[in-house]
Amino acid sequence: MAPASFTQNSKKVCVMDASGSLGSTLVERLLHKGYTVHAAAQNHGELQCFEGEHYDNEKLRVFHSDPLDYHSIMDALKGCSGLFYSFEPSSDQPTYDEFMAEVEVRAAHNVLEACARTDTIDKVVFTSSATAVIWRDDRNTMSSDIDERHWSDINICRKFKLWHALSKTLAEKTAWALAMDRGVNMVSINGGFLMAPPHLTIKNPYLKGAAEMYEDGVFVTVDLNFIVDSHICIFENVSSYGRYLCFNHVINCNKDATKLAHILLPPSEACSPERLEDTRVYQQRISNKKLNKLMVDFES
Repeated sequence: MAPASFTQNSKKVCVMDASGSLGSTLVERLLHKGYTVHAAAQNHGELQCFEGEHYDNEKLRVFHSDPLDYHSIMDALKGCSGLFYSFEPSSDQPTYDEFMAEVEVRAAHNVLEACARTDTIDKVVFTSSATAVIWRDDRNTMSSDIDERHWSDINICRKFKLWHALSKTLAEKTAWALAMDRGVNMVSINGGFLMAPPHLTIKNPYLKGAAEMYEDGVFVTVDLNFIVDSHICIFENVSSYGRYLCFNHVINCNKDATKLAHILLPPSEACSPERLEDTRVYQQRISNKKLNKLMVDFES
């Protein structure tokens, strides 16, 4: 029988950044499943929602943790067996531009280096994006669907100013290089466009190039509950490995595109007469079979 300390430690995890919709929902779900959680965010004030009577204080610790501050990362990871990591731009620079890639790469490097130096970390679940997969010159001529084996071309990202895709691609590649070099057990989740506030705005940087994604059959979205379940499933499943494309809907016909437009745009802009007449359905050219296979037996 495993020692009690091992059992306790294996159920202690860190969520960073815990202040966004993905991170905060992960914290809630993990606490509900009996984990002890270190909730870490750049802005400590954003985590006040976790500090009420609703949560068992013995199971939850809140940390200020700047991904550019190595020591604050180490503090948050102390005693944890796992890390769920996602990058959220800081409040003073809330959107993506050509310089954000440098910040996100440095953050990924710091976090993976800290994991390598933390004796207790057994697994890192690294949240990336489908934008780190889909932007390739040959995506229309490939004989098979795009999946997690593919990477976005950083030259194309730079050429068309796809800053979100550039940042996610470079940061994820940096994390993988360091994980392999330092022997960190890492798995990445390449999520589609997240259908949850505050992401539901036409200004979301993920949506740069949305028309091309739509016509190429690679415009994918993911519900918050599904991506949270995917994170936990991948963490708990000892056979999980590599990258996983994570989505549960493909926007490839007029009905779905119009529905999304109504969510993202004001009513006057959401529906043009030309759009109503468009009956084309674009062939889906992206696959999440690897994740679906893993999720078959998972109970949320």
